[in-house]
Amino acid sequence: MSNQTRHSGYNWVQSHNPAKLDLKLQQEFQKEPTFYYFAYGSCMCPVDLKRSLGENTHPYVIGPGVLKGYRLGFYLYSPSRKCGVLDVVKDPKASVKGVLYQLPWRLSEYLDKREGVSQGLYQHEAVEIHSHNSIYKDVRTYVVVSKLSEEAAPNDWYFNVVLRGAVTCGLPEEYCWHLFNHMYNLQQQHQAQPIRRSA
Repeated sequence: MSNQTRHSGYNWVQSHNPAKLDLKLQQEFQKEPTFYYFAYGSCMCPVDLKRSLGENTHPYVIGPGVLKGYRLGFYLYSPSRKCGVLDVVKDPKASVKGVLYQLPWRLSEYLDKREGVSQGLYQHEAVEIHSHNSIYKDVRTYVVVSKLSEEAAPNDWYFNVVLRGAVTCGLPEEYCWHLFNHMYNLQQQHQAQPIRRSA
């Protein structure tokens, strides 16, 4: 296992000479500084991430990754999305699956803006990610600064974006079902709350 320093996400490009084209794209990408980023929520979906970063992020996907010693939870209510959104919480018995990116450094501030860093919603956390039989060190992920005491339910839009990202980027089927059930149960609990209060 090693700390990876470079990776090509361009192997889906079709060409008469794919190896030559792939090498050229690698060389262009390596001219600029990059950072590793682990996404476990809506940013797992490259289409949704493109909306914030302003460019296609498919070429920057390394692949599925695992963050050990953490678990998922909806411990932030997002004012912009108007629902509960995902967070990771330290838990030695758990692990979180997600998507590992190698992004150009020029996109860092856009990612911070998306995650509400300046508003104190999320902050950087450096983690180790297991992907493709390698360990990637000093990978950036985002954790909620002021966590809710109880999880807040996602809305349907966030639910669908997270699930689409998990499926599109090849996370295990069992994990996708676990994610689906977790979000569905939170929504059901949220819908039942007014009934309990009025009873």
